Amino acid sequence: MSETRPLRPDDIEAVAGLFQRVFRDRGTPPPASLAAYLKNLYIDAPGNDPEIPSLVYVGDDGLISGFVGGNALPMTFNGTKLRAGVCGSLMVDGHETDPLAGARLLKAFVSGPQDISFSETASETSVAMFTRLRGVVMTNYSLDWLRIIRPGAFALQVGSERIRPLRMFSPVVQRADRMLLGRMGADELRWSGIPSARTPRGGFSVAEIDTQAFIPLMDKFTAHFAVRPDWAPGQLEHILSDAARKSDYGPMTLAQVTARTGTPVGAFVYHFKPGGIARVLQILAMPGQEGSVIDALIDHAAAAGASALRGRTQPALMDAMLGRRISFTHLASSVIRAKDPAIVAAFREGKGFFNGLAGEHWSRLIGDRFD
Repeated sequence: MSETRPLRPDDIEAVAGLFQRVFRDRGTPPPASLAAYLKNLYIDAPGNDPEIPSLVYVGDDGLISGFVGGNALPMTFNGTKLRAGVCGSLMVDGHETDPLAGARLLKAFVSGPQDISFSETASETSVAMFTRLRGVVMTNYSLDWLRIIRPGAFALQVGSERIRPLRMFSPVVQRADRMLLGRMGADELRWSGIPSARTPRGGFSVAEIDTQAFIPLMDKFTAHFAVRPDWAPGQLEHILSDAARKSDYGPMTLAQVTARTGTPVGAFVYHFKPGGIARVLQILAMPGQEGSVIDALIDHAAAAGASALRGRTQPALMDAMLGRRISFTHLASSVIRAKDPAIVAAFREGKGFFNGLAGEHWSRLIGDRFD
C-alpha cells in the first residue's frame, strides 16, 4: 500500500535517482555528489527540524516515486517566535500510475506542525495544489525582475544559451555596446542600457565584504519587517556557504552600501560570470534608501562588466524599481499557507521578509552542477 513518510538517510540514493530522472538526465545515473548534497541539504544542515522533515512517497511496489524537500526556517512575527517550513523540490516519477502522489506529498507537508509553509518556486501545477490546501499566492513576491546594462551582450548571452556558436560574435557585440552606451547622456534613462558615463548617485559608496561582515547586516536590514527570519545557530552561515557555490552563475559577491556619513544603508548579494547576466540573490535596504541601494547595485554590476541584472522581487523594493527602467515577468510563484490569518495579511501588505536567503534560491539545486 502506498504511503507518505519522512525522509530517512537510507532514502537518499533513491531520492537522488528520482531527482536525476525528473530534473536532470533520465538516461544517466545520478552523480555521487548529488546524493551527498541532498543529504546535507535535507538532513544534516544547521536549523533542520525533525518535526518539519522532507517527505517521500512510497508506491504500492515499495519504491520511492515522489519527494518533497523541506527546510525549517525559524521566524518571528512582531516578536513572537514561529516555525516555518520552506517547501522546495516537489517531484513525482510515474505520475500516470498515481496522479495524486504530488498532492498527497504537498498536503502532508503543509499539514505539519509549522506555523507557516512557504514556497518561492511554485509552478502552475503546484500553485493549484497549494491553493486547494488554503494556500495563498503572494503576487508581489512572485515576479522576476530584469535590468539591462549592455544590450548587445545581453542578447548574445540569451541567444548563446541555445546556440553556442553565437559566442564568436562577442568582440563585435562589445564594440557595438561601447558605441551605443557611450553616446547616451550621463543621466539618460533607457530600457535598453546604462550610459557609460552614468552619474554616481548621492555620494553612496560600495565595498565588497565577506560572510562574517554580511551576517549582521542581514539582521539590521530585516529588523523592521513584521515577519522575518530568526535564524538557528549556524543556519545563515551555512546558507551563505551553500549559496557561494553556483557554477552556472559564477562567483558570489557580497557588498555593503554606505552613505557619505559612514552609515550603512543597505547590502546586496549577486553571482556573476564576466560578460554574463548577474543573478541577484538578495537586496537589503534601510527604509527610505531602497532606490539608493538599487542604484549602487546597478553601478557595481555595470563596472564589473555584467550585461544585465536579474533577481526576484520584494514588495519593499517595488516602488524604487518602478522608476529605474526595470522590467518584470512571472516565471514561478511565491506561495504561503499560515495558521494565523494575520501572518498572511502581513505578507499581503509587504511586511514579511521572504525570497532569496530566506527562501529557496540560495540552494545549489538552483544554479549549480553535480557532475
